[in-house]
Parts: sequence; C-alpha cells; structure tokens
Amino acid sequence: MMNPRRPDLLAAGAALVTVVLWASAFVSIRSAGSEYSPGALALGRLLAGVLTLGAICAVRREGLPPRAAWPGILISGILWFGFYMVALNWGEQQVDAGTAALVVNIGPVLIALLGARILGDALPPRLLAGMAVSFAGAVAVGLSMSGEGKSSVLGVALCLLAAVTYAGGVVAQKPALGAASALQVTTYGCLVGAVVCLPFAVQLVHEAADAPVSATLNMVYLGVFPTALAFTTWAYALARTTAGRMGATTYAVPALVVLMSWLALGEVPGLLTLAGGVLCLAGVAVSRSRSRAAAAGPRPAKATESA
Repeated sequence: MMNPRRPDLLAAGAALVTVVLWASAFVSIRSAGSEYSPGALALGRLLAGVLTLGAICAVRREGLPPRAAWPGILISGILWFGFYMVALNWGEQQVDAGTAALVVNIGPVLIALLGARILGDALPPRLLAGMAVSFAGAVAVGLSMSGEGKSSVLGVALCLLAAVTYAGGVVAQKPALGAASALQVTTYGCLVGAVVCLPFAVQLVHEAADAPVSATLNMVYLGVFPTALAFTTWAYALARTTAGRMGATTYAVPALVVLMSWLALGEVPGLLTLAGGVLCLAGVAVSRSRSRAAAAGPRPAKATESA
C-alpha cells in the first residue's frame, strides 16, 4: 500500500530540485551574460532546453499535449519562457544585482494574488505570513548586495516586467497541468519561448563565434539544468499544490544563491546578507507548513443516538 504522504514528499522534492538549480544558474548567468547579449542568451538557453526536453519526450514517447492544455502552454511559453528570460537578462545588465533581486522578488507576491483572483486559490494566513517574512529577507539580501553600481529607470522597469511576466506565466501554466503532463507542458512551453526569441538568432550566431568556450558551456548548462530539468520539476510540483505556495517556495533561491556564491566563488556574505538568507528560508518553511487542523484533515461527524 502506498504511503499517503508519498505524493507530498515527491512534490516537495521536486520543488527543492527546482530552487537549487535556479539558484545555481546565478554563476552561469554572470559568466555567459558577459559575452552574450540578453536576447541571444535567452535563445541559446531555450534551444538547449528544447533539444534536451525533445530527446526525453522521444525516449518516453510523449505525444502532443491535449487541446485543452494549449492555451496555458502558449501563454506561459510567451510570457515566462520568452519575455521573462529576455527582460531579466537585459534588466540585470542595467541595474546592480541587489536592485534586480528586490524588484524580481515581487513575482511570488503577484503569483499569490493572481492565483487567488484567477484560479480561486486560497490565501491562508500561514502563506501570507511566510511570504511577508521571505520578502523581508529578500529585501535584506538585496540591500546588502546593492552598492554604487549602475542603476537606471529602464533596468528597474525591465526587472518589473520580468516579475509580472513570471507571475502571469505561472498562473497560466497551472490549468494546463490539469490536462497534460509536466513534461509536455514544459517541453512545448520552452519551444514556444524559443520561437518568440527567434529574432535574436543572427545575434546568437555572431556572438557564439566570438564567445569563449566557457561562456557557451554556461549557456548550455542553463538550458539543460535550470531550464529543461528545473522547469519540469517545477511543473510537477505545481500540479500538486497551489500557485501561491509554489511561488513562495522560490524565496529560497536568494538564500541558496548567497550560500553557493560563498562556496563556489569565495564571496563571503556579510551579516545582513546572512540574516536575509535565514529569513527567506524561515518564510518558505512557514508558507509551506500547514496548521494542525488542516494536517489532521476533516473531523469525523459525531454519531447521533437513534430515537
């Protein structure tokens, strides 16, 4: 007999894989972004993701998604896989890392609000409290990373656009997962995003000819792991919980980025950065927890005495 908690554990494991891989993308984006322009980097990443996902679909003999899933796939592909990646790459070149982190982390809040409005998701107090704690942590991390670096109105607007398209893409993706598998939704969403970014193809070819091998390998890594694998595990977990709870889970990313930068790059975080990372993780824990009553399930009705 299957453990009734196993689906929850698998979904939590999938969410963990997602946030770890998205956090690992930080180093690769910094390396590849110095050699590739925003649109070319997005297209190269998506093409690597499409090739990887297409190979997996061929091995698993996955067919086309059902017609009911296509509206969500198209919208999430355009908004999240397409516009989001270009806007984020471009925005991070216009503002310092701290400002980008502050603005983009509005995304999970928008996901929760749009999920409640469009999908009818509940907004339990624990979710709201956890998101508030995590957002405070993200602000602390962002402030600690902000310096006297470049910053522009255009950069802030692009990061805000990234947050909005990210939220819209997630909310659009959720209904599609009720009709198609996580692999189908991710594969064809990635393909749609690649088509959206095709105007950058000439740029990609020219820049790839001049870029060092390390930058190109980082771009391929972004496509295979933080895109193909992480977006699939994200979709798997999203199909089994609300959009708001999944959005709140991504607040673990800033904390993991701090840790990975420390271990991989030797960038020792300050006290404010560490405190912000701890707050991010604490907020995620609160947002994903359940009250005792909810965990116990509905109480059985009391037996009534016959007359």
